[in-house]
Amino acid sequence: LLSHTIRYPLDYTYTLLPHLTMLSSLARQAIRAAAASPLKSSGFQASRALATSAFPPPRLFDYETVTSNLTVGDAIGSVEEAFKALAKGKVDVPMPMHIGIDESSVAGPGDCHIKGGYVSGTTTFTVKLACVSFYNNVEKNLPPGSGIFIVVNAITGAPLGVFQENRFMTDLRTGAAGAVAMKYCTNPDQEIVGFIGCGAIAKNMARAAAAVRPYKGVAFALEGAEEFAKEMSEELGIPFEVSSSAKDLCGKSDIIYTQTPGGATVLEKDWLNPKGVTIIASGSDQPTKNEIPADVLAASKYISDLTKQTSKVGELRSALLAGVMTEDDVYAELGDVVNGDKPGREGNEIIVVDLTGTGAQDAAIGQVAWDKLSQL
Repeated sequence: LLSHTIRYPLDYTYTLLPHLTMLSSLARQAIRAAAASPLKSSGFQASRALATSAFPPPRLFDYETVTSNLTVGDAIGSVEEAFKALAKGKVDVPMPMHIGIDESSVAGPGDCHIKGGYVSGTTTFTVKLACVSFYNNVEKNLPPGSGIFIVVNAITGAPLGVFQENRFMTDLRTGAAGAVAMKYCTNPDQEIVGFIGCGAIAKNMARAAAAVRPYKGVAFALEGAEEFAKEMSEELGIPFEVSSSAKDLCGKSDIIYTQTPGGATVLEKDWLNPKGVTIIASGSDQPTKNEIPADVLAASKYISDLTKQTSKVGELRSALLAGVMTEDDVYAELGDVVNGDKPGREGNEIIVVDLTGTGAQDAAIGQVAWDKLSQL
Protein backbone atom coordinates (compact mmCIF):
# COMPACT_ATOMS: atom_id res chain seq x y z
CA LEU A 1 0.00 0.00 0.00
CA LEU A 2 2.79 2.41 0.91
CA SER A 3 5.03 1.66 -2.05
CA HIS A 4 2.50 2.27 -4.85
CA THR A 5 0.60 5.25 -6.14
CA ILE A 6 -3.14 4.70 -5.62
CA ARG A 7 -5.61 6.50 -7.87
CA TYR A 8 -9.15 7.03 -6.58
CA PRO A 9 -11.86 9.59 -7.22
CA LEU A 10 -10.78 12.96 -5.84
CA ASP A 11 -13.14 13.03 -2.83
CA TYR A 12 -12.21 9.47 -1.79
CA THR A 13 -8.49 10.32 -1.94
CA TYR A 14 -8.94 13.18 0.50
CA THR A 15 -10.80 10.81 2.83
CA LEU A 16 -7.87 8.36 2.74
CA LEU A 17 -5.08 10.89 3.33
CA PRO A 18 -5.20 10.93 7.18
CA HIS A 19 -5.19 7.14 7.27
CA LEU A 20 -2.27 6.93 4.81
CA THR A 21 -0.33 9.43 6.89
CA MET A 22 -0.95 7.39 10.05
CA LEU A 23 0.06 4.15 8.32
CA SER A 24 3.22 5.75 6.97
CA SER A 25 4.17 6.92 10.47
CA LEU A 26 3.51 3.46 11.94
CA ALA A 27 5.58 1.84 9.19
CA ARG A 28 8.55 4.11 9.87
CA GLN A 29 8.36 3.25 13.59
CA ALA A 30 8.22 -0.49 12.79
CA ILE A 31 11.29 -0.28 10.53
CA ARG A 32 13.28 1.59 13.21
CA ALA A 33 12.28 -0.98 15.84
CA ALA A 34 13.23 -3.91 13.60
CA ALA A 35 16.61 -2.37 12.83
CA ALA A 36 17.34 -2.07 16.55
CA SER A 37 16.13 -5.58 17.36
CA PRO A 38 18.77 -8.02 18.70
CA LEU A 39 17.09 -10.91 16.85
CA LYS A 40 19.61 -11.23 14.02
CA SER A 41 17.82 -14.24 12.57
CA SER A 42 14.66 -12.32 11.79
CA GLY A 43 13.33 -12.22 8.25
CA PHE A 44 13.99 -8.50 8.14
CA GLN A 45 17.65 -8.94 9.05
CA ALA A 46 18.06 -11.74 6.49
CA SER A 47 16.56 -9.71 3.66
CA ARG A 48 18.62 -6.69 4.67
CA ALA A 49 21.79 -8.79 4.50
CA LEU A 50 20.85 -10.02 1.04
CA ALA A 51 20.23 -6.50 -0.13
CA THR A 52 23.63 -5.25 1.00
CA SER A 53 25.85 -8.24 0.16
CA ALA A 54 27.47 -8.68 -3.26
CA PHE A 55 28.73 -11.49 -5.42
CA PRO A 56 32.41 -11.43 -6.33
CA PRO A 57 33.06 -9.79 -9.71
CA PRO A 58 33.21 -12.10 -12.73
CA ARG A 59 36.64 -13.01 -14.03
CA LEU A 60 37.65 -11.39 -17.31
CA PHE A 61 39.42 -13.54 -19.88
CA ASP A 62 40.98 -11.49 -22.66
CA TYR A 63 41.19 -12.46 -26.31
CA GLU A 64 44.76 -13.75 -26.11
CA THR A 65 43.91 -16.03 -23.16
CA VAL A 66 40.83 -17.40 -24.93
CA THR A 67 42.50 -18.04 -28.28
CA SER A 68 45.65 -19.60 -26.82
CA ASN A 69 43.79 -22.09 -24.63
CA LEU A 70 40.73 -23.28 -26.60
CA THR A 71 40.54 -25.38 -29.77
CA VAL A 72 37.72 -26.78 -31.86
CA GLY A 73 38.64 -30.19 -30.47
CA ASP A 74 37.68 -28.96 -27.00
CA ALA A 75 34.19 -28.15 -28.25
CA ILE A 76 33.16 -31.21 -30.31
CA GLY A 77 32.18 -33.55 -27.46
CA SER A 78 30.24 -30.93 -25.53
CA VAL A 79 28.42 -29.68 -28.63
CA GLU A 80 27.47 -33.26 -29.55
CA GLU A 81 26.00 -33.73 -26.07
CA ALA A 82 24.17 -30.40 -26.39
CA PHE A 83 22.49 -31.55 -29.60
CA LYS A 84 21.41 -34.76 -27.86
CA ALA A 85 19.88 -32.76 -25.01
CA LEU A 86 18.29 -30.28 -27.42
CA ALA A 87 16.44 -33.06 -29.26
CA LYS A 88 15.15 -34.41 -25.94
CA GLY A 89 13.78 -31.01 -24.93
CA LYS A 90 16.35 -30.60 -22.17
CA VAL A 91 17.76 -27.27 -23.34
CA ASP A 92 16.16 -23.88 -22.82
CA VAL A 93 16.99 -21.95 -26.00
CA PRO A 94 15.20 -18.65 -26.64
CA MET A 95 14.99 -17.24 -30.14
CA PRO A 96 18.00 -15.04 -30.99
CA MET A 97 17.71 -11.30 -30.61
CA HIS A 98 18.90 -9.16 -33.52
CA ILE A 99 19.77 -5.46 -33.29
CA GLY A 100 20.38 -3.69 -36.58
CA ILE A 101 22.65 -0.64 -36.49
CA ASP A 102 21.83 1.51 -39.48
CA GLU A 103 24.60 3.62 -40.98
CA SER A 104 24.69 7.28 -40.03
CA SER A 105 27.27 9.96 -39.37
CA VAL A 106 27.71 8.63 -35.83
CA ALA A 107 27.16 4.87 -36.10
CA GLY A 108 27.11 1.68 -38.14
CA PRO A 109 26.48 -0.09 -40.30
CA GLY A 110 26.48 -3.33 -38.35
CA ASP A 111 24.49 -6.08 -36.70
CA CYS A 112 24.35 -7.42 -33.17
CA HIS A 113 23.14 -10.95 -32.36
CA ILE A 114 22.32 -12.07 -28.82
CA LYS A 115 21.95 -15.78 -28.15
CA GLY A 116 22.07 -18.00 -25.12
CA GLY A 117 20.87 -21.17 -23.50
CA TYR A 118 20.95 -23.60 -20.64
CA VAL A 119 21.52 -27.34 -20.96
CA SER A 120 19.62 -29.09 -18.16
CA GLY A 121 21.85 -30.66 -15.54
CA THR A 122 24.91 -28.48 -16.23
CA THR A 123 26.43 -26.05 -13.75
CA THR A 124 26.46 -22.93 -15.94
CA PHE A 125 24.40 -21.15 -18.56
CA THR A 126 25.62 -18.73 -21.20
CA VAL A 127 24.56 -15.47 -22.83
CA LYS A 128 26.47 -14.35 -25.92
CA LEU A 129 26.68 -11.00 -27.66
CA ALA A 130 28.15 -11.11 -31.17
CA CYS A 131 28.66 -8.02 -33.31
CA VAL A 132 29.21 -8.50 -37.04
CA SER A 133 29.33 -6.59 -40.32
CA PHE A 134 30.78 -3.39 -38.90
CA TYR A 135 32.57 -2.94 -42.20
CA ASN A 136 33.63 0.66 -41.61
CA ASN A 137 36.02 -0.72 -38.97
CA VAL A 138 38.40 -1.63 -41.80
CA GLU A 139 39.16 2.07 -42.27
CA LYS A 140 40.17 2.19 -38.59
CA ASN A 141 42.34 -0.93 -38.92
CA LEU A 142 39.87 -2.88 -36.76
CA PRO A 143 38.10 -6.17 -37.50
CA PRO A 144 34.44 -6.01 -38.60
CA GLY A 145 33.28 -8.28 -35.78
CA SER A 146 33.62 -8.63 -32.02
CA GLY A 147 31.85 -10.38 -29.17
CA ILE A 148 31.73 -11.62 -25.61
CA PHE A 149 30.44 -14.69 -23.81
CA ILE A 150 29.03 -14.30 -20.30
CA VAL A 151 29.08 -17.57 -18.38
CA VAL A 152 26.77 -17.62 -15.36
CA ASN A 153 26.58 -19.86 -12.30
CA ALA A 154 23.41 -21.94 -12.72
CA ILE A 155 23.07 -22.36 -8.94
CA THR A 156 23.32 -18.73 -7.82
CA GLY A 157 22.65 -16.79 -11.01
CA ALA A 158 25.89 -14.86 -10.53
CA PRO A 159 28.13 -14.17 -13.56
CA LEU A 160 31.31 -16.22 -13.31
CA GLY A 161 33.31 -15.09 -16.32
CA VAL A 162 33.32 -12.68 -19.23
CA PHE A 163 35.18 -14.04 -22.25
CA GLN A 164 36.38 -11.47 -24.79
CA GLU A 165 36.30 -13.91 -27.68
CA ASN A 166 35.59 -11.65 -30.68
CA ARG A 167 33.72 -14.50 -32.41
CA PHE A 168 36.51 -17.03 -31.78
CA MET A 169 34.37 -19.18 -29.48
CA THR A 170 31.41 -18.77 -31.84
CA ASP A 171 33.53 -20.08 -34.71
CA LEU A 172 34.72 -22.99 -32.54
CA ARG A 173 31.23 -24.11 -31.66
CA THR A 174 30.15 -23.70 -35.31
CA GLY A 175 33.04 -25.89 -36.39
CA ALA A 176 32.11 -28.42 -33.72
CA ALA A 177 28.55 -28.56 -35.09
CA GLY A 178 30.05 -29.18 -38.53
CA ALA A 179 31.97 -32.13 -37.10
CA VAL A 180 28.81 -33.56 -35.53
CA ALA A 181 26.98 -33.18 -38.85
CA MET A 182 29.78 -34.98 -40.71
CA LYS A 183 29.96 -37.76 -38.12
CA TYR A 184 26.24 -38.59 -38.25
CA CYS A 185 25.13 -37.52 -41.76
CA THR A 186 27.87 -38.96 -43.98
CA ASN A 187 29.40 -42.35 -44.71
CA PRO A 188 33.08 -43.27 -44.33
CA ASP A 189 33.42 -43.76 -48.10
CA GLN A 190 32.63 -40.08 -48.67
CA GLU A 191 36.26 -38.97 -48.92
CA ILE A 192 36.28 -35.71 -50.86
CA VAL A 193 35.34 -32.68 -48.75
CA GLY A 194 34.77 -29.31 -50.42
CA PHE A 195 34.83 -25.89 -48.77
CA ILE A 196 32.99 -22.99 -50.43
CA GLY A 197 34.17 -19.90 -48.59
CA CYS A 198 37.61 -20.00 -47.02
CA GLY A 199 37.54 -17.70 -44.00
CA ALA A 200 37.82 -18.32 -40.25
CA ILE A 201 34.76 -20.57 -40.05
CA ALA A 202 36.01 -22.71 -42.95
CA LYS A 203 39.28 -23.29 -41.09
CA ASN A 204 37.40 -24.53 -38.04
CA MET A 205 35.20 -26.72 -40.24
CA ALA A 206 38.32 -28.21 -41.84
CA ARG A 207 39.89 -28.87 -38.43
CA ALA A 208 36.66 -30.33 -37.06
CA ALA A 209 36.17 -32.59 -40.08
CA ALA A 210 39.72 -33.90 -39.62
CA ALA A 211 38.79 -34.84 -36.05
CA VAL A 212 36.05 -37.10 -37.49
CA ARG A 213 38.21 -38.90 -40.10
CA PRO A 214 40.89 -38.25 -42.75
CA TYR A 215 39.73 -36.76 -46.06
CA LYS A 216 40.92 -35.01 -49.21
CA GLY A 217 40.09 -31.32 -49.32
CA VAL A 218 38.94 -29.07 -52.15
CA ALA A 219 38.64 -25.30 -51.74
CA PHE A 220 36.93 -22.48 -53.62
CA ALA A 221 36.41 -18.86 -52.68
CA LEU A 222 36.34 -15.53 -54.46
CA GLU A 223 39.55 -14.79 -52.56
CA GLY A 224 41.81 -16.60 -50.13
CA ALA A 225 41.36 -20.18 -51.38
CA GLU A 226 45.06 -20.72 -52.12
CA GLU A 227 46.14 -19.50 -48.69
CA PHE A 228 43.44 -21.58 -47.01
CA ALA A 229 44.42 -24.76 -48.85
CA LYS A 230 48.12 -24.28 -48.09
CA GLU A 231 47.55 -23.53 -44.39
CA MET A 232 45.12 -26.38 -43.81
CA SER A 233 47.25 -28.89 -45.69
CA GLU A 234 50.30 -28.01 -43.61
CA GLU A 235 48.41 -27.93 -40.32
CA LEU A 236 46.32 -31.06 -40.77
CA GLY A 237 48.58 -33.16 -42.97
CA ILE A 238 45.71 -33.56 -45.45
CA PRO A 239 45.98 -33.00 -49.22
CA PHE A 240 44.10 -29.93 -50.48
CA GLU A 241 43.52 -28.62 -53.97
CA VAL A 242 41.98 -25.39 -55.20
CA SER A 243 39.04 -25.51 -57.61
CA SER A 244 38.57 -23.01 -60.39
CA SER A 245 34.86 -22.62 -59.67
CA ALA A 246 32.10 -23.65 -57.30
CA LYS A 247 30.69 -25.83 -60.08
CA ASP A 248 33.99 -27.70 -60.40
CA LEU A 249 34.16 -28.18 -56.61
CA CYS A 250 30.60 -29.51 -56.40
CA GLY A 251 31.23 -32.08 -59.13
CA LYS A 252 34.19 -33.50 -57.21
CA SER A 253 32.89 -33.38 -53.65
CA ASP A 254 31.08 -35.96 -51.53
CA ILE A 255 30.65 -33.49 -48.67
CA ILE A 256 30.38 -29.72 -49.09
CA TYR A 257 30.77 -27.15 -46.34
CA THR A 258 29.39 -23.71 -47.23
CA GLN A 259 30.33 -20.76 -45.04
CA THR A 260 29.98 -17.54 -46.99
CA PRO A 261 28.40 -14.20 -46.05
CA GLY A 262 25.17 -15.59 -47.50
CA GLY A 263 24.42 -12.71 -49.84
CA ALA A 264 23.70 -15.07 -52.75
CA THR A 265 23.32 -18.80 -53.37
CA VAL A 266 26.64 -20.57 -53.93
CA LEU A 267 25.74 -23.75 -55.85
CA GLU A 268 23.16 -25.28 -58.17
CA LYS A 269 21.34 -28.60 -58.10
CA ASP A 270 22.74 -29.90 -61.39
CA TRP A 271 26.31 -29.26 -60.20
CA LEU A 272 26.03 -31.81 -57.40
CA ASN A 273 27.66 -35.22 -57.36
CA PRO A 274 25.09 -37.74 -58.70
CA LYS A 275 26.40 -40.36 -56.28
CA GLY A 276 24.94 -38.31 -53.44
CA VAL A 277 26.24 -35.41 -51.38
CA THR A 278 25.96 -34.01 -47.87
CA ILE A 279 25.86 -30.20 -47.75
CA ILE A 280 26.63 -28.66 -44.37
CA ALA A 281 25.56 -25.00 -44.62
CA SER A 282 26.47 -22.47 -41.94
CA GLY A 283 26.33 -19.13 -43.73
CA SER A 284 22.71 -18.19 -42.97
CA ASP A 285 21.89 -16.84 -39.53
CA GLN A 286 19.54 -13.97 -40.30
CA PRO A 287 16.62 -13.36 -42.69
CA THR A 288 18.74 -11.57 -45.31
CA LYS A 289 21.07 -14.55 -45.93
CA ASN A 290 20.73 -17.57 -48.23
CA GLU A 291 23.40 -19.97 -49.55
CA ILE A 292 21.42 -22.99 -50.80
CA PRO A 293 18.82 -22.73 -53.63
CA ALA A 294 15.24 -23.63 -52.79
CA ASP A 295 15.13 -26.50 -55.32
CA VAL A 296 18.15 -28.14 -53.67
CA LEU A 297 16.48 -27.85 -50.28
CA ALA A 298 13.23 -29.31 -51.62
CA ALA A 299 15.07 -32.26 -53.18
CA SER A 300 17.08 -33.01 -50.05
CA LYS A 301 16.75 -34.90 -46.83
CA TYR A 302 16.68 -31.65 -44.90
CA ILE A 303 18.09 -31.63 -41.35
CA SER A 304 17.99 -28.51 -39.18
CA ASP A 305 19.95 -27.64 -36.07
CA LEU A 306 16.73 -26.16 -34.63
CA THR A 307 13.68 -25.92 -36.87
CA LYS A 308 12.02 -23.03 -35.03
CA GLN A 309 15.18 -21.07 -35.80
CA THR A 310 16.05 -22.24 -39.33
CA SER A 311 12.50 -21.43 -40.42
CA LYS A 312 13.12 -17.81 -39.46
CA VAL A 313 16.81 -17.15 -40.17
CA GLY A 314 18.24 -20.27 -41.87
CA GLU A 315 18.13 -21.90 -45.29
CA LEU A 316 14.68 -23.34 -44.59
CA ARG A 317 13.25 -19.82 -44.54
CA SER A 318 13.88 -19.34 -48.30
CA ALA A 319 12.29 -22.70 -49.18
CA LEU A 320 9.21 -21.85 -47.11
CA LEU A 321 9.02 -18.45 -48.76
CA ALA A 322 9.30 -20.02 -52.22
CA GLY A 323 6.46 -22.41 -51.35
CA VAL A 324 8.49 -25.54 -52.16
CA MET A 325 8.65 -26.81 -48.55
CA THR A 326 6.68 -26.70 -45.34
CA GLU A 327 7.93 -27.42 -41.85
CA ASP A 328 6.40 -30.89 -42.23
CA ASP A 329 9.07 -31.58 -44.86
CA VAL A 330 11.84 -31.26 -42.29
CA TYR A 331 13.29 -34.77 -41.98
CA ALA A 332 14.81 -34.28 -38.55
CA GLU A 333 16.73 -31.99 -36.27
CA LEU A 334 20.39 -32.87 -35.95
CA GLY A 335 19.93 -34.06 -32.36
CA ASP A 336 17.38 -36.63 -33.55
CA VAL A 337 20.03 -38.17 -35.80
CA VAL A 338 22.69 -37.98 -33.08
CA ASN A 339 20.35 -39.77 -30.66
CA GLY A 340 19.61 -42.49 -33.21
CA ASP A 341 15.92 -41.60 -33.48
CA LYS A 342 16.36 -41.02 -37.24
CA PRO A 343 19.02 -42.55 -39.53
CA GLY A 344 21.55 -40.32 -41.26
CA ARG A 345 22.66 -41.13 -44.80
CA GLU A 346 20.70 -43.81 -46.65
CA GLY A 347 21.94 -44.33 -50.20
CA ASN A 348 22.70 -41.82 -52.96
CA GLU A 349 20.69 -38.93 -51.59
CA ILE A 350 21.16 -35.20 -51.13
CA ILE A 351 21.35 -34.24 -47.47
CA VAL A 352 21.35 -30.61 -46.35
CA VAL A 353 22.28 -29.86 -42.74
CA ASP A 354 21.25 -26.30 -41.91
CA LEU A 355 23.42 -24.84 -39.13
CA THR A 356 22.21 -21.45 -37.92
CA GLY A 357 23.98 -21.76 -34.56
CA THR A 358 21.95 -22.44 -31.43
CA GLY A 359 22.10 -21.23 -27.87
CA ALA A 360 22.69 -24.87 -26.92
CA GLN A 361 26.06 -24.72 -28.69
CA ASP A 362 26.88 -21.42 -26.95
CA ALA A 363 26.01 -22.97 -23.59
CA ALA A 364 28.21 -25.95 -24.40
CA ILE A 365 31.31 -23.99 -25.41
CA GLY A 366 30.72 -21.57 -22.51
CA GLN A 367 30.82 -24.48 -20.05
CA VAL A 368 34.00 -25.84 -21.68
CA ALA A 369 35.65 -22.43 -21.61
CA TRP A 370 34.84 -21.88 -17.94
CA ASP A 371 35.91 -25.37 -16.89
CA LYS A 372 39.25 -25.01 -18.67
CA LEU A 373 40.18 -21.35 -18.29
CA SER A 374 39.01 -20.94 -14.67
CA GLN A 375 41.82 -23.34 -13.71
CA LEU A 376 44.50 -21.01 -15.10
